[in-house]
Amino acid sequence: MMHPTLRKRLPLLLSILAGVLMWAAWPTSPLTFLVFIGLVPLLAITDMVKGRGAYWGLMFLSFWIWNAGTTWWVGNTTVPASGIFANAFNALIMTIPWLGYKIAREKMGAAMSYFALIIYWLTFEYIHLEWDFSWPWLMLGNAFAMRPDWVQWYEYTGTSGGTIWVLLANILFYNVIKAKPSAVWKPLTLVIIPLAVSYIFFQKPAATTGIPIVVVQPNIDPYDEKFSEGSAQQQLAKFLTLTQQKITPETRYVIWPETALFPTGAWEHELNFQPDVITIRQFLQQYPKAKIIAGASTFKQYTGTEEVPLTARTRADGGPPYDAFNSAIQIDTSGSVQVYHKAKLVPGVELTPYMRYFPFMKKLALDFGGISGSYGLTPGVNIFSDPANNCNIFDAICYESVYGDFVAQKVREGANILAISTNDGWWGNTQGHKQHLQYARLRAIETRRWVARSANTGTSAFIDPWGAVIDPQPYWQQGIIAHNVTPRYDLTFYVKYSGFIAKAPLIFCILLLSYTLILRVIRRRHVEKNQ
Repeated sequence: MMHPTLRKRLPLLLSILAGVLMWAAWPTSPLTFLVFIGLVPLLAITDMVKGRGAYWGLMFLSFWIWNAGTTWWVGNTTVPASGIFANAFNALIMTIPWLGYKIAREKMGAAMSYFALIIYWLTFEYIHLEWDFSWPWLMLGNAFAMRPDWVQWYEYTGTSGGTIWVLLANILFYNVIKAKPSAVWKPLTLVIIPLAVSYIFFQKPAATTGIPIVVVQPNIDPYDEKFSEGSAQQQLAKFLTLTQQKITPETRYVIWPETALFPTGAWEHELNFQPDVITIRQFLQQYPKAKIIAGASTFKQYTGTEEVPLTARTRADGGPPYDAFNSAIQIDTSGSVQVYHKAKLVPGVELTPYMRYFPFMKKLALDFGGISGSYGLTPGVNIFSDPANNCNIFDAICYESVYGDFVAQKVREGANILAISTNDGWWGNTQGHKQHLQYARLRAIETRRWVARSANTGTSAFIDPWGAVIDPQPYWQQGIIAHNVTPRYDLTFYVKYSGFIAKAPLIFCILLLSYTLILRVIRRRHVEKNQ
């Protein structure tokens, strides 16, 4: 029999245990398997604790431990309080689907309440991909980023399939522990079958000859060097010197990292006349087949009858309003420069959330490792095109590579190779840049596309369509790598239907909430009728 003091404190201990288990299961820990039992303590707390206030507090504590343990590095900036707020806020909203599950557990049968938990959590993940406070770093399906051999079937489900796998396994393990220890074969079977499917039915095909791509890792300090006055020319010289080490007459693309060019900004209507662009074109005269894709800071001014977005900035001299963009540009020997504008912006760092409703927020300067104010969201090109070679590249800028549905959309639009231009130096040598690299493996599997990843300070690498990392470069070192990459033109099931897969839980959630409301009204009328 359990000691009374221990019984009283058991919910608190279970809350702490759940947070620690999820932390221990997360990349880059080797203990991934713990994710299949990490939420079991929370299921137990739901049945054990009656008061909703106490229940919410225990959920929040558990999620805060998980967040703080896995993403504490978001506060490793010039404003450490930003990390405290981000982890606490994310933990807070993670409690919402579990509060919904608590209510469902009280009102419905066990099977229906478990279904509700899965739907509520998937809906939470979908909303967390779409709203201005978006932070999909801890979507449950991301837990398998270091285990691509476990989730080759993501080409059908995306990370949502992994989320369902995790939740179902935890539910089955909880019921085994609670009532039927002899039925442990059920959750074990649920865990083993997807693993077997991944290993047996998704075999990597033989390698094919591709096009040569070069990736540069310059190792430029983002705090003390990248944005310092007068250093742009020295940085460009470093990029060209490193590129020269691996580029050949057959090279088709060279990938440079985020904000490689114009660290203090350049006007987009003047790009062809920028000294840096002219220097790059002169360099490429020796390699006419090659194109350079580089991160850049750009400005776009709005004149005439153009609609001026809310993100636009005003000039002190009274000139036309303009937007600043975190961009990627493609440069070749022709007279055109293709410009892509980052669409998935980091809340606080690059985006002032819901500025349309809170205009005063525009004046707040947030220095979380980025720029003051908000970047623009006016679209640039969707993908970088090379019609002559039937090759299209989508260059995800930093944080964008965490969004499976967004990357799948770019593949539907024609991208047959993926690139990632990122910095990853803002948070130092922490789990942040390591997790970011691992998540790119999931994008490769979902889309079956090669990924060429250029990081300013690491880790640069190539990733094949089955999630294998090729030639990763050490953190905080210069590096230059080259590999033959094969453009692919087929579309996976996930790419074709990712929009529906992402929205389906939201539809079920609306139906479930409607059912709950109707059921409540019917029960109330029944009670009133019998009084």
